[in-house]
Parts: sequence; structure tokens; C-alpha cells
Amino acid sequence: MDESRDETRIGTGDATGDAKGDAKSVPLTSCPDCAAQMPATAAYCPGCGQSMLSPSVPGTLELDPPAQTEARAQGRVGALPENIAGALAYFTFVPAVVFLVLAPYSKNRFVRFHSIQCLLLWGVCAAFAIALKLASVVLFIIPLLGPLLVWLVSTVVALAAVVIWVVLVVKAFQGEMFKLPLLGDFAAQPAGDI
Repeated sequence: MDESRDETRIGTGDATGDAKGDAKSVPLTSCPDCAAQMPATAAYCPGCGQSMLSPSVPGTLELDPPAQTEARAQGRVGALPENIAGALAYFTFVPAVVFLVLAPYSKNRFVRFHSIQCLLLWGVCAAFAIALKLASVVLFIIPLLGPLLVWLVSTVVALAAVVIWVVLVVKAFQGEMFKLPLLGDFAAQPAGDI
């Protein structure tokens, strides 16, 4: 037998792992979002990055149900679509409070979640600002390094807050219930209660 033929068979096989089949015998499926072809066992679409681990996609298994993203916003609440109302909740704390008080918005789980998460984020940012202000009083004692360190930390914290805010607005606009670590879990508990 030719050695080059044996080398080409290594690594190719069917879905069961037998070396008898060739690479074309792997079952393929298409992404429901972008129609890209991929193996049926793929966890994510190579074309659009959409998770394929939901039970709605044929030929895939749900590996870890708690890790799945929650249902996407698709309907309308009041005069606004759910995703627009969720994204608007992050523009200062005023829309978040209004959405938690007004009847059609306060009954919607998606809008309520984003409003509560926004208020929690404002609280954390205020706590960081107070802590940074107190630390700056102490650090200004150091002649040259103190003000420089306060400026550097303030800039990094402000940039991080802006990046987190942009991510939350984009995710809400996309209709996702994106949870921040710790804050998202706290926001999901009262958001689930009507």
C-alpha cells in the first residue's frame, strides 16, 4: 500500500470517528440566521457567530441550559419596540426610573431588567466615584506622583464605564438580556417578578 494514501486518511473519518469514511461524510447543517454551512456538531456558526446549542436548531444538543441566552426582545411595549425601550433605559437613570414606574413598561420583563440593571450600574459608578474622590484626597499629599496617579486611575475608570455603557446599549438594542457580572443576577431577580 502507498504510504501517502495512508497519511491522507489520518484525521478524516465519519462522525463516529471511523477511519473508513472521508471528510465529506460529516453531516452538515446550515445556520438559521445566515445559512452558512457547518458541521452538525458545531457549537457556534463560523459565519455569524450565533450559538448553535439551542434545542431549536435540529441536530444539536443543549449542553448547558443555564448558560443559554434568554429570549430575545421581539414585541412592542407601549409605543416603543422592546429593544428600543431597553436601550433607552441606559440613557441616564431618568428613563430607567420612568420605565419602572409607567404601567406598560413596568410589566415587561425585558424593559424592567434593563432598567434595574441601569440603576444598579449607576449606583456602582457613584460608589467608585466617591471612593476615587476619597483616595484622591490622600494621594494629593504625594507631590508629583499623586495627582498623576489620580488622573490615570480616573481616566481608566471613566473609559471602562463608557465601554460598559456602550456594550449594554448595543446588547439591549439587539434585543438581548445581557447580564453584567453580579449586577445582572441582582437585576434578573426583581425583573422576573411581576
